[in-house]
Amino acid sequence: MNQKNDTSTDFILLGLFPWFRHPNLLILIIILIYTAAFTGNAILLLLIWLDSHLHTPMYFLLSQLSLIDLAYISCTVPKMVTNYFTGKKNISYFSCATQLFFFLTLGLAECILLTLMAYDRYVAVCNPLRYTVLMNPNTCLQMAAAAWIGGALAALVHTIYPMNFPICGSREINHYFCEMPAILRLSCMDISAYEMVKFVSTIVFLLIPFILILTSYTLIFLTVLRMNSRKGKNKALATCSSHMTVVSLYFGQAIFIYMTPTLAHTPEQDQIGAVLGTIVTPMLNPLIYSLRNKEVLGALRKAMNRRFILS
Repeated sequence: MNQKNDTSTDFILLGLFPWFRHPNLLILIIILIYTAAFTGNAILLLLIWLDSHLHTPMYFLLSQLSLIDLAYISCTVPKMVTNYFTGKKNISYFSCATQLFFFLTLGLAECILLTLMAYDRYVAVCNPLRYTVLMNPNTCLQMAAAAWIGGALAALVHTIYPMNFPICGSREINHYFCEMPAILRLSCMDISAYEMVKFVSTIVFLLIPFILILTSYTLIFLTVLRMNSRKGKNKALATCSSHMTVVSLYFGQAIFIYMTPTLAHTPEQDQIGAVLGTIVTPMLNPLIYSLRNKEVLGALRKAMNRRFILS
């Protein structure tokens, strides 16, 4: 890269695992994962939109999750791949701040959304007679709006503060995108006060939602145990186990990265956590929900049969 073209405010993204000996293989794997994630989430969104049997609160929230995952993986991977093939690793201050804002907005919105999805399953299993009242269309729209707006407002705070810390030395970010911990490492001032703000935010957006989700599924599990119908038990457990798989993947890496001080983990650990959260999880979500869900598989078969008949 020719760094003479960089301005004094540009950052340098060192890329994903710069120490890895086979970067060509790594970038190929990332492109394949991105393609699978984009295709899987796009198909899931299309099925939910086209099939009237999937026009339910659960699938509406699932469509929001797919939309978040599409944007989540697209706000980091295309820039990383472009940098790799062009050899240019610089990113402007404004682009870095924009990428951080969208990354945090989508991540925080997903935390809120996963919590609301757990509430949806709790009402469906534990209060089925009140489900249509509690989870009416207006409530679903309000839930989606709360996830997006809440994520954006919190992300705005955590974009403005880190991006305004003074940088005295190198502007090299040891990451493949502008992530908060990587940017904080560049600061030459005491960030302990902000670390406390970050810790409180992670309690609000990570720990409390995680506890609420665990509580919801504990109550669901206890209710399922009292069911007489084996078919009802299996359906409830299949749906909820899919959700818990997603929750475990997402919250596990997020709690490790954001609930501990920035200097308590290495840049390599940050990158591994980011790959799991922003690349691997968006690929697995549509697979988890479709392969273990008869309604989604049925909608996919109908769509394929319709296409076969038309052709």
